[in-house]
Amino acid sequence: MVDRRSLGSWLEGPPSDEGSWPGRRLGRPPGGPGSIARVGPRLGALVIDWAIASVIAYAFFGGTELSILLVFAVEQIVLVGLLGYSIGHRVFSLQVQKLDGSAAGPLAGVVRTLLLCLVIPALVFDADQRGLHDRAMKTVLVKVKHGR
Repeated sequence: MVDRRSLGSWLEGPPSDEGSWPGRRLGRPPGGPGSIARVGPRLGALVIDWAIASVIAYAFFGGTELSILLVFAVEQIVLVGLLGYSIGHRVFSLQVQKLDGSAAGPLAGVVRTLLLCLVIPALVFDADQRGLHDRAMKTVLVKVKHGR
């Protein structure tokens, strides 16, 4: 017969690994500068970048879905490739870096963007919250502190 003790471990939920956080395996801190960017700021940055691309595409290219996607891709390739962040990333104090903390670089900007525009690679992510587009280029989106 099943009693309360039999269900106790199930009711408590999955075992917790309190000493673990996204980025721990990569040597990243649990919070603050250098830590893995969380889902909220990532989505916020994406919304900002998509909105900017939409405004530009409507103003200059008729606002078709393809023109929005192309403007978004160009923005990502140029800004992430050269600076390590897009406008949306900058607003949320995020930056794309290589695993060693160095700049992502132009090649990473191109490949990440192409995979990001396919959508699915960005939705498939690991325990460190790195999508396939980041894993492919050995990059990571991290929090950074600007100013001061």
